[in-house]
Amino acid sequence: MSRVYNFSAGPAMLPQAVLEIAQREMLDWHGSGMSIMEMSHRGKEFTTMAEKAEADLRELMSIPDNYKVLFLQGGASTQFAMIPMNLLRGKTSVDYINTGDWSKKAIAEAKHYCQVNIAASSEHNGFTSAPSQSQLTLDPNAAYVHYVPNETIRGVEFDYIPDTGDVPLVADMSSTILSRPVDVSRFGMIYAGAQKNIGPAGLTLVIIRDDLLGETLAGTPTMFDYKIHADYGSMYNTPPTYGFYLAGLVFAWLRAQGGLVAMAELNRRKAEKLYAAIDGDAFYTNPVALNQRSWMNVPFTLSDATLDAAFLQQAESRGLVTLKGHRSVGGMRASIYNAMPEAGVDALIAFMAQFSQGNCE
Repeated sequence: MSRVYNFSAGPAMLPQAVLEIAQREMLDWHGSGMSIMEMSHRGKEFTTMAEKAEADLRELMSIPDNYKVLFLQGGASTQFAMIPMNLLRGKTSVDYINTGDWSKKAIAEAKHYCQVNIAASSEHNGFTSAPSQSQLTLDPNAAYVHYVPNETIRGVEFDYIPDTGDVPLVADMSSTILSRPVDVSRFGMIYAGAQKNIGPAGLTLVIIRDDLLGETLAGTPTMFDYKIHADYGSMYNTPPTYGFYLAGLVFAWLRAQGGLVAMAELNRRKAEKLYAAIDGDAFYTNPVALNQRSWMNVPFTLSDATLDAAFLQQAESRGLVTLKGHRSVGGMRASIYNAMPEAGVDALIAFMAQFSQGNCE
């Protein structure tokens, strides 16, 4: 069997080494005689695995002791509601920065619970950039400030962490988490769906500062209370056990690669060479501001959109799959998360050059 290079924005490819370990351990995890997904989440075997996964993540991200790490269900989209339920803490308004489709979805959900101030928006330019710090209109009395560091659909990435003063900063890092080092102490809360850089869909990671726990809106369901999950070590109910296990394997794999400093260098190099190929060929275009181009999601269009289908078909025949852009923007999109090897990016660049040469008059 030959594996393809999967450029999907999510669920995304996983490291082959991780999949091979999971394959070996599928029927018998560490001599237990059963699969990890068959075990009680409260048994010694599973809790040992879970504790190691959290310890590895804490080491990778240098997570301070005054932050809880939660392994939850519901995807990042469920957090759009859980965040105001947990973080309003007696206040009635929040600040959101709007840089694309995922920002807009988070904003729409928050409006069910409070007044939402749009601190800045790049909708006027088609979400091809992120606002600068000086463009943010922040309310010092807001309960929190929410932003999406990287918008997967349009490939726009903040080149800085917003300074929000004493107001907690909340970040949807679904598509950038673990791709480079980040100063967790700058944030009140970080959350991420797993299916890009962590593991399979079904698991959601929340990293939240201790002082933000324990003051939910009246009527908040028990399962939506971060403090409940923190108090029970993410085991208040049965967690997504197989996703938890695979995330742990990914964390161990990242450590073996040299950690997030090494991943940052690899990811920077992959992105730079792909953007250089796009910018160096008039057949391809990327509209995003140069200093705010995503390392993880690289959208581009062809000079002749009628060739899109041929591009995708020929790419797939070469083992380069899931390159079709999001339906809202069209064109192509290459998502090059941690698990995408540099060889995959090189293969895409070589194909793009060949396709361009074969279709230019």
